[in-house]
Amino acid sequence: MSDKQKKPQKLKARLPRGFVDRSAADIHATNEMIAKIREVYERYGFDPVETPLFEYTDALGKFLPDADRPNEGVFSLQDDDDQWMSLRYDLTAPLARHVAENFNEIQLPFRTYRAGYVFRNEKPGPGRFRQFMQFDADTVGAPGVQADAEMCMMMADTMEALGIQRGDYVIRVNNRKVLDGVMEAIGLGGEENAGRRLTVLRAIDKLDKFGPEGVRLLLGEGRKDESGDFTKGAGLGDEQIGKVLRFCDADNFQTSDFGGGLQKDPVKTLTFFKSLFENAVYQDGIEELLTIAHLIIASGYGPQPYFSGRIHIDPSVVRGLEYYTGPVFEAELTFDVTNEKGEKVVFGSVGGGGRYDGLVSRFMGQPVPATGFSIGVSRLMTALKNLGKLGQDDVLGPVLVTVMDGDVESMGRYQRFTQELRAAGIRAEMYQGNWKKFGNQLKYADRRGSPIAIIQGGDERAESVVQIKDLIEGKRLSGEIEDNAAWREARVAQETVPEAELVAKVKEILAAQAEDRRRAG
Repeated sequence: MSDKQKKPQKLKARLPRGFVDRSAADIHATNEMIAKIREVYERYGFDPVETPLFEYTDALGKFLPDADRPNEGVFSLQDDDDQWMSLRYDLTAPLARHVAENFNEIQLPFRTYRAGYVFRNEKPGPGRFRQFMQFDADTVGAPGVQADAEMCMMMADTMEALGIQRGDYVIRVNNRKVLDGVMEAIGLGGEENAGRRLTVLRAIDKLDKFGPEGVRLLLGEGRKDESGDFTKGAGLGDEQIGKVLRFCDADNFQTSDFGGGLQKDPVKTLTFFKSLFENAVYQDGIEELLTIAHLIIASGYGPQPYFSGRIHIDPSVVRGLEYYTGPVFEAELTFDVTNEKGEKVVFGSVGGGGRYDGLVSRFMGQPVPATGFSIGVSRLMTALKNLGKLGQDDVLGPVLVTVMDGDVESMGRYQRFTQELRAAGIRAEMYQGNWKKFGNQLKYADRRGSPIAIIQGGDERAESVVQIKDLIEGKRLSGEIEDNAAWREARVAQETVPEAELVAKVKEILAAQAEDRRRAG
């Protein structure tokens, strides 16, 4: 067969691994959620700022999770001047660059929020994507831990603004200074022990999952799971392991009666923790947590009569990124969901953050304190759908102006109806397909979820009237109607009004439909 006779190969449509196409329902649900979060952030005095998707790689590299491979995990390319640029890995490092570059123009403290996509060049898996959205809030230039306490309060208010009830979430707070003090107490201070420190912190982070005995194995020689996979441990001695486990002991939490029975008392608990280790870093971290505890109790976010509080001090909280220098916090949802294996598990973390006083400073050569919080938008949206708080109803489809005649004059009239509805703030569209098969228009309206159809044939045009069909009520009363003849014969949930009253009548029907939905919901 000659080259001319060969059929051109069709290009195969392929979505790149680790990325997703987003549907209208998903986008509407995301927008709904982000609007609620934004309202809380702005109520706290935060303003928006936007940074680009690309940054120079050296602005990101040092603070990626794997310090030994600073340029791994990011999507990078070389600019025409041979400089390496990367898609942003998170929203915090770009903010640090923005603050440093505009430091003389920025009013400190600089309180800002950002929502946007970040990118991870990592192996994708179930629920693990290479592109996902984060929503961050940060305060730059506030050295006191009252800024960290307020960040935790704002996260609690955000959870409730999204419809998550008290008791279904908790904001857990710790301090990296406390953890660093524990590391110093077991002889793992200094840069030379950075790798082993990270292994110990990861073991502490597994306390909820594996329990004290599992953590003991991870602190020692290692742990083998049910499948036989072995995780190498930190190689600590018995005395070192004993000190870490004493720090992690659940019995450390002290209780008081706040009027509704015994509850964890953060002030008494932290006072007890002061006695565990004596080094200055540890003691400084405990004092900062005590300040936060007093602030959250005074503001009504701590233990109260009959309620254990929205914000908990929890010294076992470990945040993964290495740039945290002080308080760290995590928003955790405490209700059960069913995982892929059919097991009931706690939903877990939907966001986290902390103090990162060194991130802006590395551009400046001077101390610049900062604290912030990042919400994982997709994960939080999944949680809200599990709770029935988001995206339960599809966005209402457009009012459909049907086409009965295809001449220019009629089409102009249909277009005028459509524009009048839009000008009144009503979502509307004129049918753009094959108008000669009227049944197709009705099927289209059904697929689009259209609440109303507007009809004007020759008879109506002669009298300057239109037929307004309540499709929701019509479907309830008569089921699907397939063709023009059946439509005209049934006249179910259909009214005739003068053209001049079209917009007012459509508004009236939409309001009645909205009231029906409200009552049903």
